[in-house]
Amino acid sequence: MGGKSSRPAAASTRTGTARAPVPRHGLARVLSKAGLCSRTEAATWIRDGRVRVDGLIVRDPEYPLHDGMRRVSVDGIDVPPPARHYLMLNKPRGLVTTARDEQGRDTVYRCLEDAGLPWLAPVGRLDKASEGLLLFSNDPQWAAAILDPASGPDKTYHVQVDRVPDEALLASLREGVVDGGERLRAKSVAVLRSGARNAWLEIVLDEGRNRQIRRLLAALDVGVLRLVRVAIGGLALGALGKGQWRALDDAERDALAPASGSAAGR
Repeated sequence: MGGKSSRPAAASTRTGTARAPVPRHGLARVLSKAGLCSRTEAATWIRDGRVRVDGLIVRDPEYPLHDGMRRVSVDGIDVPPPARHYLMLNKPRGLVTTARDEQGRDTVYRCLEDAGLPWLAPVGRLDKASEGLLLFSNDPQWAAAILDPASGPDKTYHVQVDRVPDEALLASLREGVVDGGERLRAKSVAVLRSGARNAWLEIVLDEGRNRQIRRLLAALDVGVLRLVRVAIGGLALGALGKGQWRALDDAERDALAPASGSAAGR
């Protein structure tokens, strides 16, 4: 199969390009998160008419806006956007990758509740039953570079399946199938270990269609017992515990999206 540059960018999308809805925060909270004052003091400033959003005075402390999506000023001085953050999470099984869930299910933000961070968006997705490496950031340019279908980094998964695969099955995974009008394939696949009734595969994707691995295996009548994303590009999940997160260092951030022109530090 051809490399990334041989695929038209419009022909595929990576896992997670359907982004989680960005929650709206009240204006007083946004000012507090910017480190200007307490939330209570921010509410007073707002009621006193000292705060403008896109040039217009707003007197409601709960006025909804998205972090970084509007120009906010206090006494005529623009509030700087929050510092850029880049982190990785070891997503546990059973959490959904969304900010709010209509069915009331726990979301990945449960793992970040006490982090004291500004709003961060997931960079890609893992479905509820999947686990492993998930990125978050408030740098949309960096996120877009990672999710780019033509040049973004590969993603590596360890997948436990309900059978011991033969070479014919491995070849079929590499060749791919058509499901729902989409061509699904693995860039590479190898057997990590096998038992009497099941096996662990390492599957690498260079594209990210919705539930791609599960759909690909189901089309070949193979059941998935566990699915763990263990790496994005050269960034490995490593020993990070389930439900735990850590910030990326500058080298890790830049290696994932070297052409993004990251806004870190601005």
